[in-house]
Amino acid sequence: MDGASRIADLFAPLGFKHGPSMKNRLILAPLTNLQSHEDGSLSDDEFHWLAKRAQGGFGLTMSCAAFVQMQGRGFPGQLGVSDDRQLPGLTRLATEIRRHGSLAVVQLHHAGVRSPKDLNNGLEPVGPSDFAETGARALSHAEVEQLIEDFIAAALRAQKAGFDGVEVHGAHGYVVAQFISSEFNQREDEFGGSLENRCRVLFRIIDGIRERCGPDFSLGLRISPERFGQKMSEVIEISERLFREAKIDYLDLSLWDAFKEPIEEAYHGSSLLSWFTRLDRGAVRLGACGKIRGTREALACLQAGADFVAIGRSAILHHDFPERVRGDGEFQPVKLPVTADYLRNEGLGPKFVEYMRTWPKFVAE
Repeated sequence: MDGASRIADLFAPLGFKHGPSMKNRLILAPLTNLQSHEDGSLSDDEFHWLAKRAQGGFGLTMSCAAFVQMQGRGFPGQLGVSDDRQLPGLTRLATEIRRHGSLAVVQLHHAGVRSPKDLNNGLEPVGPSDFAETGARALSHAEVEQLIEDFIAAALRAQKAGFDGVEVHGAHGYVVAQFISSEFNQREDEFGGSLENRCRVLFRIIDGIRERCGPDFSLGLRISPERFGQKMSEVIEISERLFREAKIDYLDLSLWDAFKEPIEEAYHGSSLLSWFTRLDRGAVRLGACGKIRGTREALACLQAGADFVAIGRSAILHHDFPERVRGDGEFQPVKLPVTADYLRNEGLGPKFVEYMRTWPKFVAE
């Protein structure tokens, strides 16, 4: 297969079981950017950052992790989808993303025990169990039920705002991942103990969104198979159930490095991604994120069996990453560090630029 044909694979449409098709296989990864208002309402800077990526050709433009409860915020300046007062900004964002032919998706998030007290007026963080490191307390049974409902309500709010779908953030050690992990979850009720019980919150959220948002709304899940108390065997088992039940439309694997071997020795000998591409996925699509810098890495993920790739760092550096890939089989992002002016020209606001200074050797001093 020649290079042009291979690049064409990245620009083939991708259909989902629910909701509209994606025009290509490149999605904007959900990226923390700290740019919105304290109440979670959309700022002009966050609007501009995301709209510029939709204009740049991404098949799907995903928001940052957007909180479903004020008490579950994880970052200052975090977008919210927890209250109808946030609807005007969300509607404006969805409309603009879709105007450029990109699917508009909100990622639903709750930081759980990792939620900083100083973001939440001194309220203690909450999670599946007490967590001394952050002073978190265990959610009551009624509060777990409310958490599930708030994820579902956030999806309905996103749908009302005009988004094509939502992605549940089940990765990176936040609240859904905390419930899944036997390390973080020490509960003795129906939400703790066996893997089935520890997954109950996740599958109740999925079932609720699918039932109440209907067949024309897409639903994805981001999951990470390593770190933060996750076990490969359990994440594979969860993935098999997700594929079998087919209530989600895509599984978004956050791998940190899509090409590395797993940490767990028992899974050495194959790439981390390959343990999931070999599963029977049925109608569910599979994507990967992690060190996918340029054209070659994106193509390698598709050749390894992924249906789409999520672009993070390179999308910060190039708002038009898809178009650059389309025109160059050897495209690689600009070398780091870059200047603050360069990032501003790529659509990053002042707070986002300052945040990028915390990434080693990203912004030139």
